[in-house]
Amino acid sequence: MRERQLQDLIVTTLVRENGGTARAWRMAVGPIKLYDVATHPHCNWSATPRGTVPENAAIEGVLDHVRGAYPVIMPGGRASPRKGRAARS
Repeated sequence: MRERQLQDLIVTTLVRENGGTARAWRMAVGPIKLYDVATHPHCNWSATPRGTVPENAAIEGVLDHVRGAYPVIMPGGRASPRKGRAARS
């Protein structure tokens, strides 16, 4: 599983279990931080929730479940610039 797929899974699960919008949950979850597998062999990712107290409790519950199923993920999965268009600097 890749970083973007993991974030999508977390957000989809939160929407399904708690309602609300994917955008609001994505903002509350925050970015997924990846670590080198050499230094973090059991789980190479983390997220630091940025929501309200009830949102953070829901997020932590989902993170615990997802961390057990997907302890090691690969970087990537982010959208890349379209072909034929220069990336903005």
